[in-house]
Amino acid sequence: MPPVTNSPPKENPESVYRSRLEARQAELNRLQRVDNRFSTFRGLTFLSGLALLIVAVQSASLSAWWLLLPLSVFLTLMVLHSTVVKRIERTQSAVNYYQRGLDRLNDNWSEAGVTGERYFDSEHMYSADLDLFGKRSLFQLLCSARTRLGEDTLAAWFISAANVQTIRDRQQAIQELVPAVDLREQLALLDAEVHDDLNQNQLIHWSQEPPHTLSFLVRMMAIVFATISTVSFFAWLVGFPATPLLISFTLQLIFLFFHRKSVHDIFHSTGQAGSGLEILTQVLSVIETAQFESPSLSELRTQLETEGKAPSKCISRLQSLIQGLTNSLQNQFYAPISLFLCLPIHYIHLIEKWRTQTGQKISYWLAAVGEFEAHCSLAGYAFEHPGDIVPEIVESGPTFIGTQLAHPLLSKKQVVRNDISLGKDLSLLMISGSNMSGKSTCLRTVGTNLVLALAGAPVNAKSLTVSPCQVATAMRVHDSLQDGESLFYAAIARLAAVVKHSQKQEPLLFLLDEILQGTNSHDRRIGAHSIIRSLIDSGAVGLVTTHDLALTHIVDELGQAAKNVHFEDRMVNGKMSFDYQMKPGVVERSNALELMRMMGLKLDETEL
Repeated sequence: MPPVTNSPPKENPESVYRSRLEARQAELNRLQRVDNRFSTFRGLTFLSGLALLIVAVQSASLSAWWLLLPLSVFLTLMVLHSTVVKRIERTQSAVNYYQRGLDRLNDNWSEAGVTGERYFDSEHMYSADLDLFGKRSLFQLLCSARTRLGEDTLAAWFISAANVQTIRDRQQAIQELVPAVDLREQLALLDAEVHDDLNQNQLIHWSQEPPHTLSFLVRMMAIVFATISTVSFFAWLVGFPATPLLISFTLQLIFLFFHRKSVHDIFHSTGQAGSGLEILTQVLSVIETAQFESPSLSELRTQLETEGKAPSKCISRLQSLIQGLTNSLQNQFYAPISLFLCLPIHYIHLIEKWRTQTGQKISYWLAAVGEFEAHCSLAGYAFEHPGDIVPEIVESGPTFIGTQLAHPLLSKKQVVRNDISLGKDLSLLMISGSNMSGKSTCLRTVGTNLVLALAGAPVNAKSLTVSPCQVATAMRVHDSLQDGESLFYAAIARLAAVVKHSQKQEPLLFLLDEILQGTNSHDRRIGAHSIIRSLIDSGAVGLVTTHDLALTHIVDELGQAAKNVHFEDRMVNGKMSFDYQMKPGVVERSNALELMRMMGLKLDETEL
């Protein structure tokens, strides 16, 4: 399959969202006026019926049958009004959806969306350092999944690199979905309940367990007991003795008592498996009615094709059975009747029969849902960032050649772009610079765009060529009071993990921020040189930042494989300013003393 090529954006996302928001708001205003009229008519109908009732009671000349007229009108208005209320709720959801989209375009999204904190792992080789999960994270900005399946899939794409063909397939699928604004709105407006406790993965675990089938004899006994009890009940109603009813019902309770464990176990397991089935059914229905052209999406659609009922119908059937079993045991009005008819036995049989017939297909259906929602999340991000480009994915590496790179989480007003190239001819960029000049942001810019590229998403750059590779970072290193670790010990442990990672077969791109801070300059230089040399000798490429200008001499010892670059600051009218532009060479000045003075600290000038 040829690589995906970039094409100029066809639509401006802000104008699309704003026009749709205005249309939905106008429709909402219209429906609210209709709602008010229905409320008025219902009130007048009720008052008319009340007046007729008073007249009918006080006067024998008016038949009470006339009350059927206002009653029928009132009931009709109730049905029609409920339809309008549902449309109002859906339209209000559409208004909110497009308002959130405009908020994202205006960099006001930190209070909305799923943060993905459940995926945060401080031990992962790069996710914590690159702000992939948590508050104001990449996941929060991108994820629009309605199921846990979609969230899990998107998170998995962030924390593990795919191969070249998979990435290109994703790119093609995402580009197909970019203009599908109606499809994303349809998914967003699905009205099923969604919250963090709903986890469709439990359905996979349940479907893979061996079914607990009930024997034919047990099912027949349930039918016999229910039939005898029902006949005895109606016989008692017409005047027969209650003894047969009491005997049959007692035997029936004994029968259910002996099967209580099976009922309890299956009720407990299906209760967990039933988590989030309603929203799963609705998402499946959307996929089943969609048509795709890209191989990746077409394959997902194929996974949902069955010889019998559609997957959405099968899942809906399971949801109904689980709800029926729950009601038969817990509903205070329905449970007595269901026990009288032995319904729990029949529900168990039907549920286990469903698992036997359908369970093997569940994992494929749910995988398709997860991948579809992950594709839609990245397509929505691509639509809202028409200036981002589809990176070129190459086989040989590690390769990272980017022009006009910017961090995807920074506001458009704050972003500053830089060119960064690493690969066969250049393995290391040693970045020196003053405090707050942009060194750490530069590392995160490289890492975050690489994560997006390897997930198949567009990147915030003018051009980017990358190869599949592992990312390893040592940036936000913290000490641990509970584990008795000092900051320097934690930094060494992290660097050791990076070096160990580089010795694997996969190509590696490393990002090391303020390498070996916390020790003296002599030990830092020897240690940093050894670590960097080990990484480069293993074939890795990467960036290293430092305040210690002595470390910049490491570049001289590495020859053409390394290069010094820097960020700097300027003092303008007594204030410190930064241009955040990467420049060649070693920084010539530090702002540490200036910062101390600005904070009101008195310095001993004789020591300068």
